[in-house]
Amino acid sequence: MIGKLLGGYVGSRVGERYGNEGLKGALIGVGASALARRGAGPLALVVGGAWVAKKVLEKRRGRTTATR
Repeated sequence: MIGKLLGGYVGSRVGERYGNEGLKGALIGVGASALARRGAGPLALVVGGAWVAKKVLEKRRGRTTATR
């Protein structure tokens, strides 16, 4: 349900930006909702993996970004 609400919000914002084109905004809203529903898990996995890889590489090089 939250995805549908966010899709509607995105669609209305796109419609406002491009001169109240309701159909274009609705289609983009549906696309954004579907992308969020199906793409959030894999995207989070990729971002998390990249973050872990960065931390491992920094540790191997002896650099840390954390300040204590």
